[in-house]
Amino acid sequence: FIQMLRGAKKRDILQLLRISPKETRPFLVEAAVATQSVASLAALSEFLDFSKDPKSLLEKFLNAAAFSPRPSGELLQLVLDKLDGKQLAPEIWETGIIAVGSLVGKLCQQKLCGLQVVEHGVETILRGLRGAQEEPQVVIYLLALGNAKLPEAIPTLLEHAEDGPTAVTAAATSALQRLPAPHISSKVKQAMRRIFHQKRRSYDKTCRLAAAEILLDNHPLPMDVINILLATSQMETEMATFLLLKIQNSLRDYHHPAKKIMKDIMGDPRINNYNFFSKVGISSSFSGPLAVTQDMTSTFGLDLLFLEGGFLRKSISDFSLFSHGQRLRVAQVTFEAQGMESMVGENLSQGEEDPELMAGMSATFFDVQLRPVVFFQGYTDLMAKVLLSSGEPTSVVRGNLLLMDHHQVIPLQSGLQVTVKLQGGLGLDISADMDVSIWEQELKTSVTPRGSLAMDFQAELDSPFLQATLRSQTDVETSIHFDTKLSFSSSPVLMCLQLREEQVPYR
Repeated sequence: FIQMLRGAKKRDILQLLRISPKETRPFLVEAAVATQSVASLAALSEFLDFSKDPKSLLEKFLNAAAFSPRPSGELLQLVLDKLDGKQLAPEIWETGIIAVGSLVGKLCQQKLCGLQVVEHGVETILRGLRGAQEEPQVVIYLLALGNAKLPEAIPTLLEHAEDGPTAVTAAATSALQRLPAPHISSKVKQAMRRIFHQKRRSYDKTCRLAAAEILLDNHPLPMDVINILLATSQMETEMATFLLLKIQNSLRDYHHPAKKIMKDIMGDPRINNYNFFSKVGISSSFSGPLAVTQDMTSTFGLDLLFLEGGFLRKSISDFSLFSHGQRLRVAQVTFEAQGMESMVGENLSQGEEDPELMAGMSATFFDVQLRPVVFFQGYTDLMAKVLLSSGEPTSVVRGNLLLMDHHQVIPLQSGLQVTVKLQGGLGLDISADMDVSIWEQELKTSVTPRGSLAMDFQAELDSPFLQATLRSQTDVETSIHFDTKLSFSSSPVLMCLQLREEQVPYR
């Protein structure tokens, strides 16, 4: 369909969008974004009306733009034009700003940071961040900077990480975690030490753990590893258990940059002893391979951080690919619940701010952070959701994405030329759900990523005396269900984890 649209004129694409049934319109918008021809972008610009069109269609357009593998400056300009100076629904504005961050980051990866439209995109995010008055708006701009992965944004991220309220600090440290290792400078590490060791003020446990991970995952100094280990003896049981398991897990991780340093430190009996590693909390951190080939390793990781009273504070399930020293986060889903301490009669740590009751989820796919989803905020909202729950899972992202779009002409020694084309498309449907039962004292979470990948390869030799074509088509479908169930009505807390993978048809 994309190949067909590449040869179409603006008026034909516009006519197609206008006369198509509502059910097929999202697919056509995604295809037009993936095409990225002058005609298709002009047709989208005229067709999309951000003041009238349904939110679902506009989100489809913005998500398709954010996931574009090699976006053009014109696509970024189209998104900026559609967001500029309009009164938008909060969901559309948030998705749009996050998409701008993703487009800026991908254009900079293509060495196009100097384009005027990219500079305008960066300024849009930074100016919005400076002028943002409300905490949720600040968080969205910080998530956009995380998608952009810009080294010049580091001072801004550090300022918000150290001085902001819990949600802002969490978003800023999350954005810093996504920066490539060469950008994690001594200045960044110094700030992370201050957050982890609480030199200036008290920080939420999730923010301190994120700061520790930045120190451990980016060529750490032996002294940093030792200081983090020593600090666990002063921590609450659950936080210490989680951190110690994280460090032990890195020893088994073939790809971890600190593996050798950790091994050397663990050779010291003053560190590697029962006193340090006898914490008996229920928090856990696990990572292991799903599939290994000569060039690539796919892994599944699960982090579970509990409160001292047994309630789940944060869970992260992660599916990643490692190849030639590079990491791609294919899917990372985070569930977070805060303010539960008061519900289970648990006291806050000294100096820790009393957070509002809230549960939500955030997701990253193919290194693109999506708009966070809030399940409930405040006790009244929780009661309403419990009483009026439909039982239907929340759709995180659903759509069709162009993952690969490669075109190359290869000259042969004989003087002939071979034209190679490779396209890869992904149909994605991710849903997630969190169910809290106050009466039965149970917490259930479920994540279901479903996807189908189609690849089309064609090599063509065309000369006056010889014509030959080699064509290969591949498609694969997969579905994974990851469920957790916690019962905290008695001690110890009972927990059930289930990871189910359906049969994978490969054609």
